[in-house]
Amino acid sequence: MDAIGRPEFDLNDVYAFEARLSAIYPSNNNVRPKIRQQLQVLRDSGYLEFLGDGRYRLRAGGT
Repeated sequence: MDAIGRPEFDLNDVYAFEARLSAIYPSNNNVRPKIRQQLQVLRDSGYLEFLGDGRYRLRAGGT
């Protein structure tokens, strides 16, 4: 999330890192589903707020 560089972003901003993540984890053939899963984990932990329509916002300090 830090690499995106702004507090609000959308799913396509995160998908821009797909090639980099695929290179780091070459045996993972499901990078996009894993990205979505981790966004859900970050949302559930209070680090992100889901705004709808694939948009997210970093929460100050998380909870």
